[in-house]
Amino acid sequence: MNHHMLLTSIIWILTAGGQLAAAWIFYDPAGSSTRINVGWLIIFISAIFGWLPIFTFRSRGKVEGRSYIHTTALVDSGIYSIVRHPQYVAGLLINIGVPLITMHWLVFLLGAASILMYWLSSVKEEELNLEKFGEAYQAYQMRVPRFNFMLGIARRLTQKAR
Repeated sequence: MNHHMLLTSIIWILTAGGQLAAAWIFYDPAGSSTRINVGWLIIFISAIFGWLPIFTFRSRGKVEGRSYIHTTALVDSGIYSIVRHPQYVAGLLINIGVPLITMHWLVFLLGAASILMYWLSSVKEEELNLEKFGEAYQAYQMRVPRFNFMLGIARRLTQKAR
């Protein structure tokens, strides 16, 4: 692991882990039940984006090695036909849902920093995927949004309607 990846990982752990720790400390169950329920709904939706890629990569990614992330084939079906980075979307949704539950400034701040880390990591990952898969990945980037799953769903629905 190079120094950049190590530093990024440390910052990511501090921001995402710090957000969850702060949320636990500052949680106020007397807050708006509607707001809290919306926060939990967003976190529930994040689980879909967090878990589906594991199964999709294992079944379609021609995985080499022990981890599902070591794919040798470009996967552009299933959840990957909606967004290019579904597990990052899961993290982003958690970073939105948790502050809604707590409504504490520190939780918002750490969530915003964590969102920045997801974006920076996705940019680096896109560079690596372009090197690995070339023009096929470039075409995939044109078809499928990086994080905007609502746009991805809309595109899928319009493609199926044709």
